Amino acid sequence: MKLSKKLLGVTLAGTLAVGSIGLTNLEPEEVEAKKDPKVKNVILLVKDGVSSTTTTLSRWYKGDDLAMDQMVSGGVRTYSAESAVTDSAPAGTAMATGNKTNDKFVGVLPEKIASPGVDEDLADDPYRPVTNVLEGAKLNGKATGIISTSEIQHATPAAFSSHADHRSQYDNIAEQQVYQNIDVVLGGGKESLENGNRDDGEDLLGVIDDKGYDYVETRDDLLDSRSKKIWGSFAPAALAYDMDREATKPEEPTLAEMTKKSIQTLSKDKDGFFLMVEGSKPDWAAHANDPVGMISDTLSFDDAVKEALDFAKKDKNTMVIAVSDHGNSGISIGNENTDGTYSSTPVSAYVDPLKEATMTLEGAMSQLNEDGSNRLEVAELYGITNPTAKEKRAINKSEDLGGTLVDLLAQRANLGFTTGGHTGEDLFLYSYGPGKPSGMIENTDIAHSAADAMGFKLDKLSKNMFIEGEEAFGKWGEVSVDTSDAANPVLVIDKGRKKAEFPVNKNVVIVNDREYELDSVTVQSGGKFYVSKDAVRIVKKAK
Repeated sequence: MKLSKKLLGVTLAGTLAVGSIGLTNLEPEEVEAKKDPKVKNVILLVKDGVSSTTTTLSRWYKGDDLAMDQMVSGGVRTYSAESAVTDSAPAGTAMATGNKTNDKFVGVLPEKIASPGVDEDLADDPYRPVTNVLEGAKLNGKATGIISTSEIQHATPAAFSSHADHRSQYDNIAEQQVYQNIDVVLGGGKESLENGNRDDGEDLLGVIDDKGYDYVETRDDLLDSRSKKIWGSFAPAALAYDMDREATKPEEPTLAEMTKKSIQTLSKDKDGFFLMVEGSKPDWAAHANDPVGMISDTLSFDDAVKEALDFAKKDKNTMVIAVSDHGNSGISIGNENTDGTYSSTPVSAYVDPLKEATMTLEGAMSQLNEDGSNRLEVAELYGITNPTAKEKRAINKSEDLGGTLVDLLAQRANLGFTTGGHTGEDLFLYSYGPGKPSGMIENTDIAHSAADAMGFKLDKLSKNMFIEGEEAFGKWGEVSVDTSDAANPVLVIDKGRKKAEFPVNKNVVIVNDREYELDSVTVQSGGKFYVSKDAVRIVKKAK
């Protein structure tokens, strides 16, 4: 396939936006900084599923400015290649690789284009992997890290560290992450690393140990680590909500603590670093229409932003970007209760009822007895204090207690929700430091801004990192795929006296029984294998 001029690129509108990022309403010296940024480090923080209303409500709840408020610099359009409302996988892929893609796709090109303005050439080679900014930073000698309060294999961190044609492929994503040689990996998702939970029989915890990571599972062990390589798995799946942590999972670190520790560790690299931080669970709370959970982990995310911003202010050579990947829930401050009174309804009418809650919905529901005998106590944990007779009847008769509790609290707090799914509105852009993006941009521009600041072009790297196996070796040797172990397929190149084997998801090639380490992982996507130009060179030169 011919790589189009937009390959691995952005929408037509996004391409125009890249050229104009930060050139509106800026002083001359700021414009000059855009042309020649001196960026050693990039920290990208993603608050998953946080609508602008959620941010506003969180600020009111806190009663003070947010760290993010210092960095407001524009807006971001979030749509995917096919829809006005994106999923986290294509949103993460856009911010990581600079490419619009389809629902559930992680780090690969789309198979269909339906959104106006998106370059149709992107669908010429569906499922083809494309380079992300973490891989680009690593190839340029920088230290790298990813953090998430969900499973580290979840859509957003996966988009910055792997390539898969469906976000649910946790086994493939986890294996690629382990073989990417990322310096710091912190979050949940331990169960996807354990041999007994994997279809392919891989013992990724053993590989992590062999690769020299300090493997930690508690907050104290993380903070005590002095290693340059840290892998933290703090939960089988996702971490607890910040509000619930002290009561339910006190051994887990906060997002701010993980961010600070990662910066301390990665900043020891003289070449600089790239760090992606995701506050995952505001999205989960929004799906449940739980404003307490949404606020809890939006404020937790803001604490992490403060750590990044404090470092950048001292360092002077660090770009910080904070952004939501998409909206969720259609939350509104004001509902049918305030139709005729909104102009005189004080902030306290929205915030005070929420402050009655001592746990998020997830935390409160975790305290429910098996027989449901403590429903009113659970409701009180969630802020339904001194319930009315009508509220008591609803709680005691409910067949969906969680749904009933969020409905009751929303009524008390005069909040509205339009959906339990994602929403497609534009969102705020927060950025700081040399080379920072600003203005109204595409989510794809975030990847290109980060890459440009670190001195590389994503489209050029993609052409070198991901060459289809038949294209790379078809004229040189016989190309086949060994599926004798269906869960561990191997790309095989046979040239008579020389035989090369590329095991899927790993950064190694075996040539005549000798193993060589590669600069990137071998990916199988859309039924095809992809290898790097470096891998081709190694195979052809190997004895």
